Amino acid sequence: STKDAAIYLRKFRKVDGKPSEGAIRNAVWRGILKARKWRRRLYFKKTDLDRLLQNSPFTDGGLGWA
Repeated sequence: STKDAAIYLRKFRKVDGKPSEGAIRNAVWRGILKARKWRRRLYFKKTDLDRLLQNSPFTDGGLGWA
């Protein structure tokens, strides 16, 4: 679900520390993350979330920083 994806990707709101579902929905709308819709809910494949984490510029996978 969107909330689970936010927790997995470590996207939290600065105001209250709750998972940022809006950030995940923005990533879907921008085409950064692919979502599947079933019964009015968004679902994500773990492989897609892992790919997004691996290609992040803030991790070793993005720019090759140690």
